[in-house]
Amino acid sequence: MRIGRPIKALPQPLCDYCGVHAALVKYGEAAYPYREDHGALWVCTTCEAWIGIHSRSTRNLPLGRLADGALRDAKSRLHDTLEPLIAGKVRRDRVNPFEARAKAIRWIAAELGFDPVQGSIHNLSIDQCEEAIRHVEAFIAHRRAGSSDGNV
Repeated sequence: MRIGRPIKALPQPLCDYCGVHAALVKYGEAAYPYREDHGALWVCTTCEAWIGIHSRSTRNLPLGRLADGALRDAKSRLHDTLEPLIAGKVRRDRVNPFEARAKAIRWIAAELGFDPVQGSIHNLSIDQCEEAIRHVEAFIAHRRAGSSDGNV
């Protein structure tokens, strides 16, 4: 008999695309989508959507929502678009890249009214990623044109 606080059930995320429970897979298993070990993932094999887990999580907490190929591509393009701002912040303010990336994501979320969890883009939709990409590209173009009235 256990005495004390009850242990929470392990998370088992639902796929946003088909509603099926995702399965936890590790490197070497048939459903694992990568050729190399990227850590454990929650995977919906029906939709080919997946999300990683927090690296130190003992409960396999997902990083966000499951993402299909189009959403993973949009998130990757958003990261690539933010990279010049992140590199500039690292040089200018002498912060580490993780802190600079979190600040950049918080900035874009505040600008566009998004609600990212802990400075991450894992919960953004494709439309939000596309809107963020357009906003960052316009911001960079505006700064290159000579005006710099925003801080990142």
